[in-house]
Amino acid sequence: MFQAMPYEGTRAEQYASVLSQLKGLIHDETNNIANLANASSLLSHFLQDVNWTGFYLFDGKELVLGPFQGLPACIRIPLGRGVCGTAAAERRTIVVEDVHKFPGHIACDAASNSEIVIPLIQGGELIGVMDIDSPLKGRFDSEDQAFLEQFAEILTAQLQIG
Repeated sequence: MFQAMPYEGTRAEQYASVLSQLKGLIHDETNNIANLANASSLLSHFLQDVNWTGFYLFDGKELVLGPFQGLPACIRIPLGRGVCGTAAAERRTIVVEDVHKFPGHIACDAASNSEIVIPLIQGGELIGVMDIDSPLKGRFDSEDQAFLEQFAEILTAQLQIG
């Protein structure tokens, strides 16, 4: 059973605690939806000043909405469009300090002002993206990026593809 707990210590110690919790949540679970749902919930409860945490999954043509926490979201995103589609197409993490300045930004939640998107890659193949939005401009820094990339790597290794 999962218990909410206060996260104490340095940011690095807090991040290490969340990574440990993620490993415990997904250990021995083979259902992708269950793992993605728990991962989005864990991030939503841990990260401060975020209004959307979730996943878009690549169906071979475009990104399709997966498990998330937050307001209802855009259902389909073409590769190369918006922050999610660009991160997926370029297969790289994108941190946007002000989404209103990002060319082609897709506004699903008007309250979002900054965003980080991490591609989920397994065996060289795109699985989808992990997307996190914040109402604060400049919410995500390099320490957040490193943590979230580790989080995505641990999660992606557990996903069953094919």
